[in-house]
Amino acid sequence: MSDTQPEVWVDSHCHLWEDGAELVAEAHRDGVAWVVDIGTDVERSIAALDRSRTLPGVAATVGLHPHDADEGPAALDVLEQLIADACAAGRGLVAVGECGLDYYYEHSDRASQREAFAAQIAMAHRYELALVIHSRDAWEDTFDVLDAEGVPPGTVFHCFTGGPDEARAALDRGASVSFSGIVSFRNAAEIRDAAALVPADRYLVETDAPYLAPVPQRGKQNRPSWVRFVGEAVAAARGVSASQVAAETTANAVRIFGLGDLPDR
Repeated sequence: MSDTQPEVWVDSHCHLWEDGAELVAEAHRDGVAWVVDIGTDVERSIAALDRSRTLPGVAATVGLHPHDADEGPAALDVLEQLIADACAAGRGLVAVGECGLDYYYEHSDRASQREAFAAQIAMAHRYELALVIHSRDAWEDTFDVLDAEGVPPGTVFHCFTGGPDEARAALDRGASVSFSGIVSFRNAAEIRDAAALVPADRYLVETDAPYLAPVPQRGKQNRPSWVRFVGEAVAAARGVSASQVAAETTANAVRIFGLGDLPDR
């Protein structure tokens, strides 16, 4: 009889839909102990908080995505009240975000994006929460805003799409980087180079479900249970076993997000 322990994963960033119960149950069966359900606006943040209170092994974030940054101060005020209430209740909420800058789509103007990003960094400081960052085609401004506001402990660059230089810049600021299914894509050599260089205590894995399904599931609607495929791609880039990546990234997620004891699966 083998003494080998089963791999335990954390999907550090996903977007559950509907009630999420079936997806979470499936993930637990496939070795995923926790999923972090990400808020991107007021409605989705409320839904993520609700799921974190009713589904085992689900943690929530509250945030305003850069695509929705032009909702402005009114939305940010509501989000801050959600954060204050959740912190007072002492459960469910583990981070602010996702927030940041997206200059690829620019669904919101750049000034609004920077203002909303800065406001949410301040919230992470104020409530002593981790910070989940979205940055696309905006590395210089992302780092400038972070430097101006101060990098909160537990800052994570989610769905990391940079190369070694951007990874080092994030690491130099005390942040961690999270790899999505993109790391498994054929044209993602620079992301794999970044995955190879990050220290063992400074990286995470995620699905970003329902988006970015990893190889060998590419083209399908992504699911939290597939985070192990992301982990396998990261393991190949790092030249280590998937079991090692599972152990390291789970420990990192538990520490960064304050997940506490892993729930029974």
